Amino acid sequence: MYHKTIPYRIFSIFNNVFLTILAVLCLLPLYHLLMVSLSASAPANAGLVTFWPIGFTLEAYAKTFNNANFLSTLWVSVERTVLGTGLALVVNTIAAYALSKETRVFRARNIYLWYFVVTMLFSGGLIPGYILILKLGLMNSLLALILPGLVAVFNIILLLNFFRTVPKELEEAAFIDGAGHFTTFLKIYLPVSLPVLATVSLFLMVGHWNSYFDGIIYIRDSDKLPLATFMQTIIVQADMSKLDPSAVANLSQRTIRASQIFISALPILLVYPFLQRYFVTGIVVGAVKE
Repeated sequence: MYHKTIPYRIFSIFNNVFLTILAVLCLLPLYHLLMVSLSASAPANAGLVTFWPIGFTLEAYAKTFNNANFLSTLWVSVERTVLGTGLALVVNTIAAYALSKETRVFRARNIYLWYFVVTMLFSGGLIPGYILILKLGLMNSLLALILPGLVAVFNIILLLNFFRTVPKELEEAAFIDGAGHFTTFLKIYLPVSLPVLATVSLFLMVGHWNSYFDGIIYIRDSDKLPLATFMQTIIVQADMSKLDPSAVANLSQRTIRASQIFISALPILLVYPFLQRYFVTGIVVGAVKE
């Protein structure tokens, strides 16, 4: 058989070795951060920590979780990610269901579809967006971080192409039994769309969790900043004023930063393995148009 040929075996070995090396290279920086966060201040500042912690201690994590500003921004990011992902899924799936219909069912389909696609190519820019949020009275609020990115056209296209692969016979049978579009959407389309829904959920969660720029623009109070913006402030801008003085006393800023970076990356690392098995199926099926 084909999979037993020598060229295929050579390719498989090379591919596995290459992907393993690539995975290790991606994980090494995060692993190094973990080791630094578990080390004492002196060896961490001296750059002596490599693959094992020196002077093992959990003091950096204790100080981090005693930092009121860090905990408040962590909670803001959790709220933003959960609420933003949930609302975006509702909006995007409903839009995708309508746009997946043929023009004989939804006559204005092409008009709306092009209306969405144009927004992928052109945008009003930063200043009109800022003015819009300001005039709506959403400045310094959680909604300012959620509403601007609520409609993601790329995700809608993935969803609508997946919905178009659902056999029409299922929908027709539901209509014959007296179901409407809303019932068909809930009981026929959503249950069979788990792979693409998981994929889109992963995109949305990662996007909300890692987004920092909108927090810089729209949020003024430090206790309302999302975690990514908080981390950008203290790491990239090196502004340690947002840290409680008692939280960093007698402790290396490097170990504090390492612990905070690791904690901020941990939620996505924990969620991804549960959604990864749906990722390939959702991307492949949702990206292929009938």
